[in-house]
Amino acid sequence: MAFNDLLKQVGGVGRFQLIQVTLVAVPLLLMASHNTLQNFTAAIPAHHCRPPATANLSRDGGLEAWLPRDKDGQLVSCLRFTSPKGLPLSNGTEDNTTGVTEPCADGWIYDNSTFPSTIVTEWDLVCTHRAFRQLAQSLYMAGVLLGAMVFGYLADRLGRRKVLILNYLQTAVSGICTAYAPNFSVYCAFRLLSGMSLASISINCMTLNVEWMPIHTRAHVGALVGYVYSVGQFLLAGFAYAVPDWRHLQLLVSVPFFAFFIYSWFFIESARWYSSSGRLDLTLKALQKVARINGKQEEGTKLSIEVLRSSLQKELTTNTSQASAMELLRCPTLRHLFLCLSMLWFATSFAYYGLVMDLQGFGVSIYLIQVIFGAVDLPAKLVCFLVINSLGRRPAQMISLLLAGICILVNGVIPKEQTIVRTSLAVLGKGCLASSFNCIFLYTGELYPTVIRQTGLGMGSTMARVGSIVSPLVSMTSELYPALPLFIYGAVPVAASAVTALLPETLGQPLPDTVQDLENRKKRKLRQQQREQQKQMVPLQSSSPEKNGL
Repeated sequence: MAFNDLLKQVGGVGRFQLIQVTLVAVPLLLMASHNTLQNFTAAIPAHHCRPPATANLSRDGGLEAWLPRDKDGQLVSCLRFTSPKGLPLSNGTEDNTTGVTEPCADGWIYDNSTFPSTIVTEWDLVCTHRAFRQLAQSLYMAGVLLGAMVFGYLADRLGRRKVLILNYLQTAVSGICTAYAPNFSVYCAFRLLSGMSLASISINCMTLNVEWMPIHTRAHVGALVGYVYSVGQFLLAGFAYAVPDWRHLQLLVSVPFFAFFIYSWFFIESARWYSSSGRLDLTLKALQKVARINGKQEEGTKLSIEVLRSSLQKELTTNTSQASAMELLRCPTLRHLFLCLSMLWFATSFAYYGLVMDLQGFGVSIYLIQVIFGAVDLPAKLVCFLVINSLGRRPAQMISLLLAGICILVNGVIPKEQTIVRTSLAVLGKGCLASSFNCIFLYTGELYPTVIRQTGLGMGSTMARVGSIVSPLVSMTSELYPALPLFIYGAVPVAASAVTALLPETLGQPLPDTVQDLENRKKRKLRQQQREQQKQMVPLQSSSPEKNGL
């Protein structure tokens, strides 16, 4: 409780905490836009083959004379007749009524009424090239995976503030370069770099805010971060509707990161990280600066190196050189946390992106679905916040994953004709998964000790990105059985909800600073269980003589 007492001494939740938490959270508004940006910048408008350059549409009977139709009467997107309907073929041996078709050798004609320009229309990512569209999103998620590993490690070595400053600049530059990409390869390269920096922004935002807040307010910070992300989904729908051109939309969500880069220089580094690194002089300066901002200057002057040394003995005796990613596997206690949390991160992201990256599949306005998906987060995260504060982190995590999995599984057996029911279940499942994301960020930050917290969050985010990369591949199983992807998307979070029972509860517990803190917490729990068992054994032992006496 030592560091928590120091935070209360310099103001608890004061002016500094309110300002810095707000400024750190604001960039998350646009992080939500980047994560699902390709729903709009890579939207697939209606399209069909372009007739040959030598075609005379007025003579051939119009464009439709070149276009075959499927069994539902819809124009086929990837084939055209080898000659206009009703006219002989070029060799004069067959008639087109036999249905002789060929690929779109002269390109495609797109319906630009909704999306005047996307990467799909600009680089013809349709038909035989349609997999490149998913490749671009997978590479972005691969960047998120790399960023979580690389910048998570750097944040534990260099500090949260320095890495955040770098990430804001990298997001701004790579996002703008993406908007001016001359070809698909360059586009993918800069999207990967954007993913790397945005992953780090996400985990550093949570860590920096949580480490500056007292114990009783950590859940509030987690809820605030979650709501900011949800509001960002509303903004994306509005931005995409107002700015339909993909290059302009990409610029719109990237340029503001220059402003975030400028004001991030005024952030104050985590004093908890300073102390865990053994840098008491910087810990003292940070706490005294916060005390002045919070109007507690007198309390700040009472602090000294000697006071910190006596209060933070655990941090000073910690061997921080061993706090590496490998420690998550070497140490049995950390290994248990890592394996369980990895399953939770993977399952949440796997099912989440299986739903949100296929907005066009709902058959209604993509802008409306984006708004609905954002709107459902508001009540879902409020309920999750109440559960987190009343019942604890573990029940909230378990319930959100279990309900999400059930909604998705039930959706797999609902007929496709019942679009309202299917959409409602998908929206409810998405809300539960958003709540799971909200909870797991807070839960992971509270379970790992300070010396490896950022690395732990980075590895958790890495497993989430593995889930988001695998998720599009699962959708390909629909060719075997249409509902199979939904069964897989639903089964994984249901299985992960059971893993939550293996994790300890952190409600009302101080943040652990060292691995020894985790060991001590486990020993206290075992001693408490032994005492409870002994209390239960006492009545049984006393009842034996009575029975013998009878």
